[in-house]
Amino acid sequence: MKKLFLASLLGSSIALCTAAMAADTDLKTLEAAAKTEGMVNSVGMPDDWANWKGTWTDLTAKYGLTHMDTDMSSAQEVAKFDAEKDNASADIGDVGAAFGPIAVAKGVTQPYKPTHWDQVPDWAKDKDGHWMLAYTGTIAFIINKQLVKEGDEPHSWADLLKPDAKYKVTIGDVSTAAQAANGVLAAAIAMKGDETNLAPGIELFTKLAQQKRLSLGNPTIQSLEKGEVEVGVVWDFNGLSYREKIDPKRFDVLIPSDGSVISGYTTLINKYAKHPNAAKLAREYIFSDAGQINLAKGHARPIRAEHITLPDDVKAMLLPNEQYKSVKPITKPDAWEKSSKALPQQWQEQVIIEMN
Repeated sequence: MKKLFLASLLGSSIALCTAAMAADTDLKTLEAAAKTEGMVNSVGMPDDWANWKGTWTDLTAKYGLTHMDTDMSSAQEVAKFDAEKDNASADIGDVGAAFGPIAVAKGVTQPYKPTHWDQVPDWAKDKDGHWMLAYTGTIAFIINKQLVKEGDEPHSWADLLKPDAKYKVTIGDVSTAAQAANGVLAAAIAMKGDETNLAPGIELFTKLAQQKRLSLGNPTIQSLEKGEVEVGVVWDFNGLSYREKIDPKRFDVLIPSDGSVISGYTTLINKYAKHPNAAKLAREYIFSDAGQINLAKGHARPIRAEHITLPDDVKAMLLPNEQYKSVKPITKPDAWEKSSKALPQQWQEQVIIEMN
């Protein structure tokens, strides 16, 4: 029996070693091919967004890849891949989560599963590797401590409706800003709704409007710096970036304890890329520990946050993992697309009307 067990164990060990050697060999082959291509061109991945600069600098230093980026929106990126086809000028792009499936449906992507594929949650990746979120965004509150009295700060969506609350809540325009629309979804999730049912979230903002405590201005770095925002509804990475750039002592950023929505951004490798191996190597590096730390330096919460050890100074740039216990991903993207398209009219009819 022991001999059979040892033989089985030995066979398993050999298989594991062989798999490890194969993976290592494949990476070396990829690196060699990428070096031969010598460059990688991106869209929507500028130096100052999510610290992409750190990743491009590393790829140049480690593999000799030169880099050029053209900044554009997610929709523009997918359209560019589709329009250029065999005359592709872009190898890789970074788009919002909703655009991953859209790009796959258009047939403009190619798959690549990096080494850390298994550490990415199922909700955050395409089963074939066409897209996978490298970093997440979660709807948060940014609170101006100079304008909101100590002890009055909201820590949940329910707190916003406390009878003694005096501050205004700034969300932005839900008809044009994805951040604002996701803010309504986040509130709905906290109030037992979901992407098929935004009514609880709309009701919360309707009550704020009735109390004359809702602002439709955009919670931007400029409006925050001018003191025009008391409590803003923002993506966590935006709030953390704004806080650092204006004054870390002036603002608090937190995830509402009763629930929020988590989404993120995914790389897309162009099906028609002229430097496909360089693009695949870029994705490989983005999901490595070093690549994930680079993203964290840009206040973007890495998708592998619970699997890596961040340096203390970088860890301080993010919110603690425990704040994300009640967040939920969008698991019904088709329903969310339908609900988000209906939201502007519902917002006008139920919320805006109460502000007049």
